[in-house]
Amino acid sequence: MTYREAVQYIFGIPKFTEKNDAQHTRTFLKLLGNPQDNLKVIHVAGTNGKGSVCAYLDGMLRSEGKRTGLFTSPHLVKINERIAVDGEQISDEIFCRVFDRVMETVREMEERGLKHPTFFEFLFGMAMTAFAQAGVEYAVLETGLGGRLDATNAVEHPAVCVITSIGIDHTRYLGDTLEKIAGEKAGIIKPGVPVFYAETSPESDAVIEKTAAEKKSFCKKIGKDAYEILGIEDKHIAFSCASDYYGNTTWKLNNTAVCQPGNAALALEVMRYLFGENARLERWRDTLYTLKWEGRMEEILPDVYIDGAHNVSAIEAFAASVPEDGKGNLILFSAVDDKDYEKMIDLLCRKVPAEMYVVTHIDDRRGVDAKILGDIFRKYTDRPVIAEPSAKDALSRVLKQQNGRRVYCLGSLYLTGMIKSLIQEVI
Repeated sequence: MTYREAVQYIFGIPKFTEKNDAQHTRTFLKLLGNPQDNLKVIHVAGTNGKGSVCAYLDGMLRSEGKRTGLFTSPHLVKINERIAVDGEQISDEIFCRVFDRVMETVREMEERGLKHPTFFEFLFGMAMTAFAQAGVEYAVLETGLGGRLDATNAVEHPAVCVITSIGIDHTRYLGDTLEKIAGEKAGIIKPGVPVFYAETSPESDAVIEKTAAEKKSFCKKIGKDAYEILGIEDKHIAFSCASDYYGNTTWKLNNTAVCQPGNAALALEVMRYLFGENARLERWRDTLYTLKWEGRMEEILPDVYIDGAHNVSAIEAFAASVPEDGKGNLILFSAVDDKDYEKMIDLLCRKVPAEMYVVTHIDDRRGVDAKILGDIFRKYTDRPVIAEPSAKDALSRVLKQQNGRRVYCLGSLYLTGMIKSLIQEVI
């Protein structure tokens, strides 16, 4: 198949359908030659911060001279983004080669009467195959949804498990309490495999600790007192770590989101476990200073930011990152229908006062109609609210109205990707 045909085929596989069970994914991997068996896998789950933690780990592993594979989701602009080797998304040529190998296996599965892999499962198989073919040593895997039932959980012997902050999200799939959601995330913990997790709440922390104890796994909580934010300067946020291991090192991230030092501290503790006394902290420091993770408080034009905040806890973290310097804000917002978007809007209006809110519809079957979003905003603010069904028109509107103010585009990673695709068309 050509690259375009391969991508069309993958997008023709239904998303958000019933997951195949873990045995199905293991059979899929076995027929692919068990490409995961020669990889040192770092398995990352959580509600918010998964992608950032994965990016930090991948970057620091590369600074140690390790050949890495990074599997993340969703992509923002191009599907190749989901599969990266040594910090670069795979080429179209490699994408097609790996796709063809996976399709051979899919045809064999169908001949045996097995179900076709799901959308995510198919891409996971492609990633594992690409990593094996590239001779990757460390593979950093981000779960797609939850953890316990996720395709990535078919990897039975990871080197480390990592759980980022827990929040209320995907309740129809994961449960409607922090305990239930934490239980799904903690499903990635394997017997005897160390787990590092971010302190979130007593309820979720207790679930992770209990699961680790049952699995006889070393468990380390990265508390909110493990780091201290020192300030924001020149588009970087600085922090220090409380542990003597890091000495008096000042860490700086190429980002201004106040949630990111916690994500970096979690990644640092995993690196500390893996490399210990053999580590060179200056390499990690330099990596974190320069590393950019797209779509997370990313400045795409002067004072124009895109952020992937797409649930209530992420909106809270975003709000804490917006400076209160009197410069003024404009908000461009959209959402998908399986989020608590009314509460997200309520939080935005209360915690990030803006001079104008523009809402739009994202190009996805789950996208919420712009008029519905506009009506909800008007319940919580008396500032101007404009509903633009076209994302391109919405972006043009806020840029024309900017006049020295900051523009924030958020509410969905799908919107983030659309903005990145459209930005050159409207400037």
